[in-house]
Amino acid sequence: MIPAELGSFCNHLWQSTAFAALIALLTLALRKNRAHIRYRLWLLASIKFLIPFSLLVAAGRHLGRSVGPAVAPFPQIFIEQIGQPFSSSSQPTPPATPNPIPFILLGVWLIGFVSLISVWCLRWYRLRCQLLWGRPFQAGAALPGGVTVLTSRTRIEPGVFGIFRPVLLLPEGITDHLTQAQLEAVLAHELCHIRRRDNLAAALHMAVEALFWFHPLVWWIGARLVEERERACDEEVLQLGSNPATYAESILKICQFCLETPLACMPGVTGADLKQRIVRIMTNNVTRKLDLRRKLLLACFAIAAVATPLAYGIVNAPPKLAQSQTDATAPLSFEVASVRPNKSGNNGSHWRDRPGMVTTANVSLKDLIRTAYDVRAYQISGPDWLASARYDIAAKAPGSATRDQIHQMLRTLLAERFGLTVHREQKVFPVYELITAKHGPKLQAVQNDGHNSMNSRKGAIAGEKVSMAGLAESLSRSLDRPVLDKTGFAGVFNFTLQWSPDEADGPSIYTALEEQLGLKLISRKDPIELLVIDRVNRTPTEN
Repeated sequence: MIPAELGSFCNHLWQSTAFAALIALLTLALRKNRAHIRYRLWLLASIKFLIPFSLLVAAGRHLGRSVGPAVAPFPQIFIEQIGQPFSSSSQPTPPATPNPIPFILLGVWLIGFVSLISVWCLRWYRLRCQLLWGRPFQAGAALPGGVTVLTSRTRIEPGVFGIFRPVLLLPEGITDHLTQAQLEAVLAHELCHIRRRDNLAAALHMAVEALFWFHPLVWWIGARLVEERERACDEEVLQLGSNPATYAESILKICQFCLETPLACMPGVTGADLKQRIVRIMTNNVTRKLDLRRKLLLACFAIAAVATPLAYGIVNAPPKLAQSQTDATAPLSFEVASVRPNKSGNNGSHWRDRPGMVTTANVSLKDLIRTAYDVRAYQISGPDWLASARYDIAAKAPGSATRDQIHQMLRTLLAERFGLTVHREQKVFPVYELITAKHGPKLQAVQNDGHNSMNSRKGAIAGEKVSMAGLAESLSRSLDRPVLDKTGFAGVFNFTLQWSPDEADGPSIYTALEEQLGLKLISRKDPIELLVIDRVNRTPTEN
């Protein structure tokens, strides 16, 4: 089984790959337009690897849940009596064979990541040392914006170092190989990189390359970024009035005199395919500006890139729960209801549901919500005090009210007296699945007359006329994760389960479950529907 996290990561990879493919088609359609447009598109394809579409989908789900209609949840059967609350004890997880594939993949990725970062850090350190040893440039060429110009004793290619406080680093003796006009063209090229914040964009793509070093498309996007970056600067230098022959000759002389740029985040003057650059500079073809048709194409692509995941999230938004209503105007409610906080400090609790009356004593708000909304305790996501805050309730309903209607009245009571608002959503969690053991079940099936009870204390669970779903919920309260009923058994059963919580003088809960009931727990990861508490008040309104 593929872990959920690995599945989500694979989804992100193919979505980013598909997005980059669309960018490639878009740049092909804009191949005769300005290079800086294609550069920004490739940069967008790179940044997409850092931003999963799932964020937009989640925003769409939230939006859809906010504007969507409220739906009432399914009813449940009340439990006639709840004994002492279930204790939450830390039990050891039964042995399970872990899947080694995720750990192997993580190890391989970590080796590549650390190796790449180490090489880049070493090159950065060497370049930093050259900056510290650099001397002020004395050729008399003043750069606008107060950009510092230093010379290096090594034959490093002219380039800009730094993101927020850029420094232009030139090789020592460059003025002996370039004329004044050629030097001014080179400086104009580097100033273009500074104005365009190319160092920041290159650093972002280096982060993408480090995280996704195994993906060939990432490195191909990096090559396209360098190519369009240099072409955009070439176009800007020529538009500023530099002579094409002078500018091309300056690039060739620098290639003869200097070495390669040590870092991708330090844009120089000799990047991209040199032969193609010289041809483009010498021909000085005037690129077209975006016409209305291509502007509309870019606008439609931008809208679709954002709107598609948002729309998917809105369409698949979980419904917002509301109190069920008998008609379009008024929810069902009790005729009379008294709600009081219980401050006795006792552990025992009681709940009785009889025709025309619901009474509870020392019942937690979490149990009230669990029963009203037909969920298990582990499905409720809310503040910790839900399990500790306890209340006494006495509520009168019409004698002809069905159980479903009483459940609706309870939801209305929680909304009116506690200000409760909720919504449902799904999330993948580690769970236990309750299945039949090797030698079959050891359960006593009984007739279901609608009355059932469950009692629990530390190290023991006793049930009368309880379904397997009820047993799974009880086990969830005694274990470190939810238990899902996968036995497939219908009907209700009587059973008694006893184990040693500390395993010092008796069996563990896993051993006792198999020996006494013929059932077994296996570890899995499954999606679980959660009831998320949006708002709730600890103190109910006055009666």
